[in-house]
Amino acid sequence: MLLRICILETDVLRPELVAQYQGYGRMFEQLFSRQPVAAEFCVFNVMNGNYPPDGERFDAYLVTGSKADSFGSDPWIQTLKAYLLKLYERGEKLLGVCFGHQLLALTLGGKAERADKGWGVGVHRYSLAAHAPWMDPEVTELTLLISHQDQVTALPDGATVIASSDFCPNAAYHIRDQVLCFQGHPEFVHDYSRALLDARQEYLGDEVYQKAVASLATEHQGDLVGEWMLRFIQQPAKARDSAA
Repeated sequence: MLLRICILETDVLRPELVAQYQGYGRMFEQLFSRQPVAAEFCVFNVMNGNYPPDGERFDAYLVTGSKADSFGSDPWIQTLKAYLLKLYERGEKLLGVCFGHQLLALTLGGKAERADKGWGVGVHRYSLAAHAPWMDPEVTELTLLISHQDQVTALPDGATVIASSDFCPNAAYHIRDQVLCFQGHPEFVHDYSRALLDARQEYLGDEVYQKAVASLATEHQGDLVGEWMLRFIQQPAKARDSAA
């Protein structure tokens, strides 16, 4: 069965990167197109006020990353939170990455804030703290490209941590079979991460920049997470009050 996925895009790329990478919605389309689960996509840039028409239904809704703060007071962020809460209460499947990971935690009763550990950039390694049937293929560790200075510091009720590290204890979580979120960027490629690092070099400082650039020699498992996401969407939803 062909999955229909709504991608809620929450940013626009730096002008110098648009020609090559287009946008986060396009990056996710490319990620998912490489997976063994068939899917089609509709992208809506909610930062610009674009949302799916009333009555249109999808198998899942994915919230992308953004340079904005998930805990910001921008009107478009507040509108998106209200929209996501409505989807959650309706029983829709929700996925979040980076900003989306944090915003869903906030929307569902958790906490996200500026991390006292500073910027996380480059390739980062996580321990897996849980396993579920949709986490197939199974691995014992996970590497992902990251770019964040905010973190989820308190999980919503009912959330289970999937991946963690000393730097980012709540790096991935799921809420039963309805919500799945990752702090890292499975849709990123090394060249895009390097372009972001170069653009932020002065802001990051030489030590953080050089360490992050060196980490790009390590492969990341974005494709694996992309497959997990699609398998998560595929699994039948259970009634919320009976889900383990």
